[in-house]
Formats: sequence, C-alpha cells, structure tokens
Amino acid sequence: MKTPRRNSGTEPELQRRAAHGVRAPSPKSKKTTALRRLLKKNDFVYMPVAYDALGGRLLQSLGFDCVYTGGFVTGASRCTSEPLLTMDEQLRVAGDVAAAIDIPLVVDGGAGFGEPLHTMRTVRECIRAGIAGTHIEDQLYPKRAHYHKYVAHAVPRKEFGAKIAFACQQRDRSDTDFVVIARTDTCRFEGLKEAVARINIAADAGADMGLIFPRNAEEMKKAPKQARIPLIYVISRGNRDGRPLPTAGELADMGYKAAIDAMTYLLASFHFAKLAYREIKRTGRYTALSNDECIAARHEIETLVGLDEFYEIEEQTVERKKWGKR
Repeated sequence: MKTPRRNSGTEPELQRRAAHGVRAPSPKSKKTTALRRLLKKNDFVYMPVAYDALGGRLLQSLGFDCVYTGGFVTGASRCTSEPLLTMDEQLRVAGDVAAAIDIPLVVDGGAGFGEPLHTMRTVRECIRAGIAGTHIEDQLYPKRAHYHKYVAHAVPRKEFGAKIAFACQQRDRSDTDFVVIARTDTCRFEGLKEAVARINIAADAGADMGLIFPRNAEEMKKAPKQARIPLIYVISRGNRDGRPLPTAGELADMGYKAAIDAMTYLLASFHFAKLAYREIKRTGRYTALSNDECIAARHEIETLVGLDEFYEIEEQTVERKKWGKR
C-alpha cells in the first residue's frame, strides 16, 4: 500500500486560510530567520501577548508580525505565580502558540531556569519548540513570588554576563538566527545607570537585544541612547509602579526597536468574561452581544481553527453527502 503524499492543503484552501491569517506552517527553523528579517526590515516591531493557540491565530489574523508569550500570562492562566512555573510549563504553552501560527514568537525565558548550564538547555528547548527568541533576566533563581510586588533580587553582574554568554553560545551552536534578549530588572531599585551597564555587559557577551524597565518618562527616553544594543520596551497595562504606557509610535520615536504588550489579551479576556457571566448569573441572559454578533464570532473562531479544511478532508474521505457551507 502506498503512503499518501504529504500535502498541506489544496491551493484554494491555502488561499482561504491565508485570507484569515491561517497559513500553512513554516518549518520551525524558519521562524527564527523570520524574526531576524522582521527586526532588520522594520523600524519597529510590536509583540502582543498570547497564551493559547487561538489567541495566537487571532493576533496573526489581525496583521501582527510577531507574538509574545509571557510568564505572567502563562502563570495566571494556570492559577499560579510566574516564579513557580517550570521550564516545561512555560515552553509547552509557548510552543502550542508557536505551532499554531506562521509568524515568529518570543517567549519569556525567566532567569533561564537555573544557572548557565540550565540556561543553555532553555535555549535549546526553545529552538526545538519552534520559538524564535527569548529574554533571559538577571534575577535570582528560583524566583520569588515577591517579584509581583516589584521586588527584584538581582544576581551580580558577573553571573548575569556569564548566563547571557552561555545562552549565546548555545544559540550559535543550535540556530544562529535565534534571538537572545538580555533583560535586567535592576532599574527599579538601582537606577538606569546600573541597568544600562548590565545591558552593555550582555551586549559584549553576544546578546542581540536588551530589555530594561525605566521608571519614568525621562529614563524611558535616555535608555535607548545609552544602550549598545537595540532595546525592547515592555508595555505592562495594570502595572502598579507607575511605569509609563507609551504608544508604539512614541517608542519608535525614542529609538526603541520593539515593544512587548505583556498583558492586554489576558486583561481584556478576564474583564469582559467577568462582565458577561456576572450578567448571566444575575439575569440569566447575555445582552452585550446580539445573536448575530455571537454567530459571527463563532464563525470566525471556526475559521481560525481551520474547520473548512477539516470539512473538505472528511468530504473527500468519510462523508458521502455534501452538507454545504456552514
């Protein structure tokens, strides 16, 4: 018996999927190359957060070029704290998103999940999971839940530099296009001068990009001018330490290369689901969306999931009757 030739779909089907941002997935290695090209081609890259495959496909369908899976959203979606996540938990969530989309994904690599040796494995596993880049930070490992109170327990500069150096060594062994981002949390307690010094140490160790948490508008403007590698800014809606929430355009004008939108998808999903079920609990009805809007939303979800292709395969194999359009 001949083995059927692998086919990712008929040309019309691929065109239909592409129209909704659901294209045939590229080889994993190409995601890293795609991120490198994106960073080279675009003056600024916006990375909205996704913590499930459907969210990733939704963001892709809206025209975003890159997505991000953060530790906070992964931890919150599992009802735990980001510092309590294992590498396997974080990369399983990010890998599921990455596998569902055709655009690159950057993941929160925490403190590398250990020492330099462990960080090397984190980079290897990211690449195996089809993830295009990760940020590695200078916090103590294991991290503490007080991180969510903005308490940073930073390791010495030398330890951070070594961790980044070995992460880059693994990048160069496994996939030279993989993007290593050095993150420092020291700005909150030790100031911009220390944070920039650490990013520049990471630059010397081979980091591709840096990530700092400026405390105010003045520091936000200074940071890209003082760092020797391109910086990413984290837009963290709901932060309680007063960090600015600039627009993408404002960040680009300041000289930032990219922004991570770390919270919006989770906050919006939680907030509007709470409103919906509060109304249902109180009245037994849901009125924020009309029935037509619910039908349209469900149809769009089914399209993003790829149901049309599934129907087509079944009609070619097990379904004798054509049931028409959904």
